[in-house]
Amino acid sequence: MASAVAVASSVLLAGCIDLPSLTRPDIPEGIPPGAGVPQPYIDINAPGRTADRMHDWAVPIAESTGIPVVSLQAYGNAAEIQRQQHPECGLNWTTLAGIAGVESKHGHYRGSDVADNGDVNPPIRGVKLDGTRGNMEILDTDGGALDGDATHDRAMGPFQFIPETWKRYGVDANGDGVPDPDNIDDAALSAARYLCVSAGNDMTTPEGWEKAVRTYNNSMAYVLDVRDHANAYSINVRF
Repeated sequence: MASAVAVASSVLLAGCIDLPSLTRPDIPEGIPPGAGVPQPYIDINAPGRTADRMHDWAVPIAESTGIPVVSLQAYGNAAEIQRQQHPECGLNWTTLAGIAGVESKHGHYRGSDVADNGDVNPPIRGVKLDGTRGNMEILDTDGGALDGDATHDRAMGPFQFIPETWKRYGVDANGDGVPDPDNIDDAALSAARYLCVSAGNDMTTPEGWEKAVRTYNNSMAYVLDVRDHANAYSINVRF
């Protein structure tokens, strides 16, 4: 009897362990990642935070993927602005979500939170880029005005821009007139611009997509990490 119970328990446990694999779909491995649920058309020139107009689209995707609604609104808003202004680039919101997921857990790294207007508090800062711990050395380029470090640069915000890149690509997207690397709306649209330019304005090919993502971090492991996050979100599952 004891033996029979043990066997039954083993079967039951095995069934419990295997259950998630039976219900969770396989994550695709394609590059570029899937487009996901298309973001809706919005008036990108409307006053205020245009990302708020993504709310009804974002809520069900957020429930499935675990991406916070405000962050998801920012990705959809940035992708839609790029679609209307630079349709040839072919940037999808899933790529932006993949990068932000890897870089900052969608603005929630180490206890940070994203306010309704997109501001991330406390601000997220990377390590000092002083050439140690495998990092490149980047001497200060902003006097510490943006990243709070007057000796070396640090990556900033939910998309981890360094000050020099932010000064070139940073734009306002939440309607307050101030480009802010610590606002996820601004950072998402700035990242979209940076990626499209880096890809030669075509992220629809494997070569263009990989080239753009490598400008963020020139590592194949990083490219694959972003790919996997983005592909998971494209089929509405958590990663």
